Amino acid sequence: MLVSLLAGCSSNGGSSGGSSTTPASTEKVAETAKTDNTGGKKTELVFWTLFAGGDGEYMDQIISSFNKSQDNISIKNVKLEWAEYYTKLVTGVSGGKGPDIGISHTSKLPELIKAGVVSELDATGKAINLNWDNYNSNILSSATVNGKHYAVPIDTHPFIMYYNKKHLQTAGLLGADGKPTIETGADGFVKFLTTLKDKLPKDVTPFAFSNNADDPYRLWWALYSQQGGNDVISDDGKTPAIDTDKAIKAANYIKDLYYTSKVIKPQDPDFYKTFQSGKGAIMMTGVWATGTWETTKDLDFGAMPIPNIYGNTKTWGDSHTIILPVTAKEDPKKREAALTFANYVAEKGGQVWAKAGHIPANKTVFDTAEYKALKYRSDYASVAADVVFPKVSDKTWPKNDVLKKYLDEIWLNKTPTDAVFKKIDGELKTLLSK
Repeated sequence: MLVSLLAGCSSNGGSSGGSSTTPASTEKVAETAKTDNTGGKKTELVFWTLFAGGDGEYMDQIISSFNKSQDNISIKNVKLEWAEYYTKLVTGVSGGKGPDIGISHTSKLPELIKAGVVSELDATGKAINLNWDNYNSNILSSATVNGKHYAVPIDTHPFIMYYNKKHLQTAGLLGADGKPTIETGADGFVKFLTTLKDKLPKDVTPFAFSNNADDPYRLWWALYSQQGGNDVISDDGKTPAIDTDKAIKAANYIKDLYYTSKVIKPQDPDFYKTFQSGKGAIMMTGVWATGTWETTKDLDFGAMPIPNIYGNTKTWGDSHTIILPVTAKEDPKKREAALTFANYVAEKGGQVWAKAGHIPANKTVFDTAEYKALKYRSDYASVAADVVFPKVSDKTWPKNDVLKKYLDEIWLNKTPTDAVFKKIDGELKTLLSK
């Protein structure tokens, strides 16, 4: 089963223009770095990553392709364990032993900025003529703080819906276009699921889904956002700002799927396996599952944005970004070489990275023949514009842990919904006052 990712970060600020980085400018940056800094040798840059499994293999391919594409910059990939990555990054940078290049989720980026780990990129971007306008504006805004760019986004990995075409066909819920027929609105989705429940074999769950932790939280965030709910942190970042009525409405809707309409298998120990084995009609999770499903024998599936429950298809998402960590002694030419590589990953490597299921952040990728040849991705590429990133806050990461911890009490039917949000409000007040 794939490793789950935590919640997405924010958006503030805009983007600045400029001419795009070309292979010629890549060579120019690398040649300058070679001449000025290494005495005729390649500029060697250390890149810390947190990718495992398929993600790790695709990033290896991109790095290898970059190293072979020119003679002046060499990237060394150091893979760290996901659970230890951010702690080692902070410790390494503070001790003057950090990498030249790193990875950050946008949800973690404000915290790293406040800790003095991540450097701002605009001067370096201007030096290599990096064109920020080539990046999806919604994704780019999540890596922009106070109008300054702090990271090069390489993707967004939003929360979407997968469906088993065979089961939907059996239930009469698959259109001639191969897509589900779901009436819009809260009642329409419940009707869709109950029809699946009534018409499919008893050993097939209508909705393969977890009863706790990340994915129910992601669905809650999506439905809360579809209602136009406030960000849960106030504009000044010091107090909670949850729209309680909308938060309760979204949570109770999900709770009813478990306990009223009973369309989710209770206490499913592995809902990924349930869907993968053909025992689930639909499931929701991040786009990273696409690569797993398409290599699963005899699984005829489709992928799409989550349904329109409350008037739109807003959803949860996060992004992987490439950062330039703060160094004890800043080397402008090494920074230019590093940012040239980052732009290469997003642009030239985007179609490779999309194989993992992620939506590329660089818009030029969508025009490539390689991307167009990939199945499924075009069915949810538009979701990049629907991701609701929380506003910039160095408390985003711990805030997500608070929400998941208490929302689990609702999904497990332990505590009334209104009481849960009182707990959340109290703990967020404590967290944000620090």
